[in-house]
Amino acid sequence: MTTLTEQPLRAFGPRDFRAALGRYATGVTVITTRTPDGRLIGVTANSFTSVSLEPPLVSWCPAKRAPSLPDLQRATHFAVNVLAADQHHLSGQFATPAPDKFAGVPITDGLRGVPLLDGALARFECRTVRWVDAGDHLICLGEVERFDTADGEPLVFHAGAYHVAARHPEY
Repeated sequence: MTTLTEQPLRAFGPRDFRAALGRYATGVTVITTRTPDGRLIGVTANSFTSVSLEPPLVSWCPAKRAPSLPDLQRATHFAVNVLAADQHHLSGQFATPAPDKFAGVPITDGLRGVPLLDGALARFECRTVRWVDAGDHLICLGEVERFDTADGEPLVFHAGAYHVAARHPEY
């Protein structure tokens, strides 16, 4: 049996809260867009989630301190690229500041020229619908205009480390 560590109401700091949130396993995505002047923008995000089937809506949550936030907020379209287990290097590449995060990354142009990462398990091409203020982050809501999928295993992030998902033995 797992021993729970209880935290008194509001007696925890951001580091403790982040560690607790890290117990929730997530997939890993790279959000991509293209600026009006043609620059490619990409950031790693594990805050991606589905919102609605009708209409098809998704969301993700960038930090307000993200250097690429102004470009992301001006974008009319973006893509969510769900990384495969063998793409863990891309997670690090797009999470680290660099002059050209797309160096050596095979891409395909999607709707409105938004870059799509080749080899991703799923790619959702979205129209930006709304930005919502949410503490030290923003919530970006997008309507999915097109998507594609591929077979493979997902890249999973849990407790500060990458993992590979395994099918539960009872299923």
